[in-house]
Amino acid sequence: MKARFTFAAIIGGLIFCVTAKAAFPVVSGLSPLGVVRGEESTIKFTGVRIADAHKVLADHPGIEILEVKPIDDKSVEVRLKADAKMAPGLYPLRLVTKSGIANLRLVGVGAMPIVQEVEPNNDFAQPQVIGMNHTIEGIADREDVDHYEVELKAGQRINVEIEGIRLGYSTNNQNILDPYVAILDSGQFEVATSDDSSLLQQDGVCTFVAPEDGKYTVLVRDSAFGGSRVNGYRLHVGSFPRPVATIPAGGVPGSVLNAKLISLDGSVTDASVQLPSESFERWGVVTEDENGISPSPNWIRVNDLPVVMEAEPNDDYRKAPLTQAPAAFCGVIEKEGDYDCFSFECKKNQKFRVQCFSRDVVRSPLDAVLNVFGPDNKTIVSSDDANGNMDPSVDFTCPADGVHTLRVYDHLRGGSPIHHYRIELTPADATFDLSLKELRRDEAQVVNVPIGGQTAVVLMATRKGYNGEIVPELDGLPPGVTVTTFPVPPGRGEIPVLLTAAADAGHDAALFSVRGHGDENNFNVVGQFRQQHKLVLGQNRRHMWSHDTDRAAMAVTGAAPFKIELVQPATPLLRNGSKNLIVRITKDEGFDEDVRIRTLYNPPGVGVNNGQKIAKGKTEVAIPITANGSAAIGQWPMILVASYTSKTGTAEITTPAIMLDVQDSMFKYEFPKSAAEQGTEATVSLAMEVLRDLPGDAEVELVGMPNGVTSTAAIQKISKDSAAVSFPIQVAADAKVGKHNTLVVVSRVKVGDETIDQTTGTGELRIDAPLPPKKDAPKAEPKPVAKKPEKPAEPKPLSRLEVLRQMKNQ
Repeated sequence: MKARFTFAAIIGGLIFCVTAKAAFPVVSGLSPLGVVRGEESTIKFTGVRIADAHKVLADHPGIEILEVKPIDDKSVEVRLKADAKMAPGLYPLRLVTKSGIANLRLVGVGAMPIVQEVEPNNDFAQPQVIGMNHTIEGIADREDVDHYEVELKAGQRINVEIEGIRLGYSTNNQNILDPYVAILDSGQFEVATSDDSSLLQQDGVCTFVAPEDGKYTVLVRDSAFGGSRVNGYRLHVGSFPRPVATIPAGGVPGSVLNAKLISLDGSVTDASVQLPSESFERWGVVTEDENGISPSPNWIRVNDLPVVMEAEPNDDYRKAPLTQAPAAFCGVIEKEGDYDCFSFECKKNQKFRVQCFSRDVVRSPLDAVLNVFGPDNKTIVSSDDANGNMDPSVDFTCPADGVHTLRVYDHLRGGSPIHHYRIELTPADATFDLSLKELRRDEAQVVNVPIGGQTAVVLMATRKGYNGEIVPELDGLPPGVTVTTFPVPPGRGEIPVLLTAAADAGHDAALFSVRGHGDENNFNVVGQFRQQHKLVLGQNRRHMWSHDTDRAAMAVTGAAPFKIELVQPATPLLRNGSKNLIVRITKDEGFDEDVRIRTLYNPPGVGVNNGQKIAKGKTEVAIPITANGSAAIGQWPMILVASYTSKTGTAEITTPAIMLDVQDSMFKYEFPKSAAEQGTEATVSLAMEVLRDLPGDAEVELVGMPNGVTSTAAIQKISKDSAAVSFPIQVAADAKVGKHNTLVVVSRVKVGDETIDQTTGTGELRIDAPLPPKKDAPKAEPKPVAKKPEKPAEPKPLSRLEVLRQMKNQ
């Protein structure tokens, strides 16, 4: 017998510190956790700061919001109705308040009646009795074990699927339910169990056929006996069909997919699946037969690639069957040690992109590894996990004309009838992905636009082979909201987007789309938007469960108690320069609180002092900014964020955008090595060049002089023709001796009321001590003094005796 099938598409697809009492609303729980399609239901949203809730955003048009009724600051009742033809599964809801949009929560939509857990049911001997084909909502608290008894006939199949972690919300590793389910016979033996599953990730699914009439028990607990009182579970028990694999895992839009559905017990059902008329990255196939409808979908991909099914034997990459390219290769690693290979013809220098979809999209147990071989059977490229995803992907260039081969296998060489995959081989066309930057860690960015004011977000682009300008576009904004976009410059990855709400705009909200295309010469290069909502984070903030959407949420919120302006500078910011940005506010009567200012986005190479505020009694503040020597030259949008205290906590508004003109340096200096002795005077001379015409009077100041060094003329006038500048310096007798690499010159050009600053450095000044006398030098010999010639002495008179003797001798 062929089964009947229902098919539906389920839309999927700078970090700042936050004060402890932020203004944004938080939804911590839902009660009940799900609804029955075709019926009106009331869900109680619990959380904080939700007293002013007024709307709920539903991504899927099949959910109609009938009434939003706040109870108090911690609870809101929402009356809604799910369309009778909606495919069972999990759908996102977002509560909207007048102060912002709460975190996304998933609500279950099912086809079976809902039964609430009734305690006590912890004892196997005293279970809660339920009927087949029901959904039970319960809570598995710490060390709690819930038992549900169901009666089966011999040969009757029971399928059990649980939604536990998929319904949770925990970004702090608390209140996490990682469920474990089991089916027990009358002897309390586990005849089927499930902790995690490839189809449902950390939620389980199991099946059992009763060998005889009797009572059987379904057991639910946390896998580690932890549990959560906040985050409950939905347990689906019945004879409904539960395939865990759809093969092939995708097809062409508008076509009928001849698929094989593999059930938990390995049985195969043939199905003819009518695919939608447009492409989907993830499309849900829900199976329905005379026994019921599956509680959640199987996932496939729908696009224009022709499907090529594997043809055995294809284990040997040197003898792989020849196929076509581009194509979507689909198959199964059906046993341990299995390899699947596909070969295709291509020309030298052709560029291809290979993407494998197994664990991440089609929810297969296959941990795929990809190899690409050239015509010489040598490996060109390989990939396991890639780009933060659980599945491999590669881009490669064909090295030569001829047959190339692609091979896939399981990382641990495992295999089974449900180890299925879809591998898309396409030309490596230039493209990019778009997302909104998280401004609160691990929280998907929402956009809250104050009435009569503005806010901004940062658009991020992940480039794939395209390095040119990206032009963003936003559609579907709430009434009264306008957008100002700026192109993402070539080679850059982010840019701010400014949203403004008119003064007469009302409180409203909408899901808006983000698109982008290349510059005028690359208009066909387009990008897709995706936003990841991290719903459950474990230890070390490890991602355990998330939900992707292809639209973001925006709300018009209460007006800020002041208007704010960022003054447009009349002069540029130079590389190696600095400037003050002036922020002014006009306060409403009765408001006089501190307003803290920080940057939303910095142009590349530009730094902003984020420690500034407009204090009580003030209406203006100067925000210092600087540009390094590699700052990106050009016109850059600049937006600052103002934080203030509101009734619900810390709220924010942004300034309108200015265009910051970043230019190259205006002056070039060459610092020679200078030297001087303590207690002396010297001159520091620099060669210089004025790189372009000066728009006003210019001067240069020598700064960074070490202690004990001064200058009587530290500021010198300069002109366009200046080729050198000299500064006289005086070195004190007690100035520190040594090399001082601290000399800097600050150039200033006065233009009207503003000054263009450039700081250039650094130069070296060596301070020497005076030379002392040498201690061990020999003493100098005294010079001989010339004697004056002596006058001859007067002769001495002779005695009478001496005279007689002379006479005798004559």
